[in-house]
Amino acid sequence: MFDVIYLSFGLAAWAIVGYKSVAWFRDRSNTDLGLACLMTGGVATVFLFSAPRLYRAFDRLVGVANLAMVFLYSSVVVFAAGALVLLLRWTAGEGPAARARARSRARVAVGGVAVLWAVAIAGFAAGRPDAVEHPRDFSTAYTDSPGVMLFLVLYLAIFGSSLAGLGTLCPRYAARLGGTHLARGLRVLAVGCWLGLVYCACKVIGFVLSWTGHPALWLSNGVAPLSASVAAILVLAGFALPAAGPRVAAWRRLRRLSPLWRTVTAQTPEVTMETSTWSVRWPFADLEWRANRQMAEIRDVQRGIRRHVESDAVDVARERARTVALDDRQLAAVAEAAALRRGLENRAVGHVPVHGADSVVVASSSEPAELGAEYEHLALVADVYHSPLIETVLTELRQRSAAARG
Repeated sequence: MFDVIYLSFGLAAWAIVGYKSVAWFRDRSNTDLGLACLMTGGVATVFLFSAPRLYRAFDRLVGVANLAMVFLYSSVVVFAAGALVLLLRWTAGEGPAARARARSRARVAVGGVAVLWAVAIAGFAAGRPDAVEHPRDFSTAYTDSPGVMLFLVLYLAIFGSSLAGLGTLCPRYAARLGGTHLARGLRVLAVGCWLGLVYCACKVIGFVLSWTGHPALWLSNGVAPLSASVAAILVLAGFALPAAGPRVAAWRRLRRLSPLWRTVTAQTPEVTMETSTWSVRWPFADLEWRANRQMAEIRDVQRGIRRHVESDAVDVARERARTVALDDRQLAAVAEAAALRRGLENRAVGHVPVHGADSVVVASSSEPAELGAEYEHLALVADVYHSPLIETVLTELRQRSAAARG
C-alpha cells in the first residue's frame, strides 16, 4: 500500500515539475520559477524513494544497504537549499546592488549547506555498520550510532531552518499579492512548511527519548512520517496552485459561459473564430484563451444587436426583477439577459425599433471593473438566460411592441 501511495504522489509531483519546467524554459529570466522547479523536483524524488519497494530495489542495484536514504534526504536538502536561496532573494530588496548581494549570499548559503551535507554523508558512511534495510525505521534503528546521528541531526537542522524561514516569509509575501492564486499558493506552502517542522520536532523528541531509555517508536516511525507526507503534499499543492488555479477558474468559466455562447453565436456565426484542432482533441487545452474568446464573442453579439433592442427594454427588465427582490448583481444580469434575448429575437425577424438601445451591456454599480468580475457577471447572465422571469419580461416587451405598431 505504501508503494502505491508514494509512487502515485511521486509521479504526480514529477508531472508538476515537467509542467513548471516547460514554463521556465520559456522564461529563463524567472529565477523564482526555476527554483520552484528545483524544489518541486526535490519533493518528487522524496516521494519516489519513500516507496519501500523502490528503496530496496535501489539498494540492491548499488549493493549498499540504506544508500537510498542518503538520496532521499539529499533531495530534501536540495529543497532546503532552494528555499534558502528564495529567502535571500525575497529579503534582498530592490535594485541591482541588492540583487548582487542576494546572489553572493546565495552562493555562500548553498556552499555552506553543501559542506554540512558532505559532513553528514561522511557520518552516514562511518556509522552504518550493518547491511539491514530500514526504509521505515532508519532514524530509530541507529540511535546508538554517533555517525548516523550526526547525519540525521545535520539533516534536520538544514531542513528545519529552511522550513522555518520559508514558513515565516511566505504569508508576508502573500499579503502583498491580494487574492491572487500565487498568494493562495504561498499560504498553502507556508502551512506545509510549518507541518514539516512538526516532523522535525517529532524526530528530535524521538531521539531524546531513545537516548534517555524511553523510546517512542510511534512518534518517530508513525507521527513523524505521516506529518512529513502531508507536509510534502501541501508543499506540492502550494507550488501547483499558481499554475492550476487560473486554469481551474477558466474551466469553470467555460462551463458556465458555454451554453450562453453556443446559443447566441448559433444565430450570429460570423462573430466566431475557428477553433484549433488541439482544443477539439484535448478539451483542457487553451482554457484561458477559450474563456476570453467566448466572452469577447458574446460581447460582439451584444454590440451587433443593440439597435434591435427597444430603448426601454432594460428598464422594463429591471422593474420586473425588483418585484422578486433580487440584489444589484442579479438585477443587472436579468436586465442584460432580457435585452440580449430581445435583440436576437428582433434581429431574427428583421425588426428594428424606432428607438434602439444605446447599449445592452448592464453592470451593477457595486461591481468592480475587472476581468474576473466581468466573467462572473456574464456567468450570471447565462444562469438566468432561460429563466421564467426573462420569459415574463419578453412577453411584456412583445405586447408593448405589438401595441405600438397597432
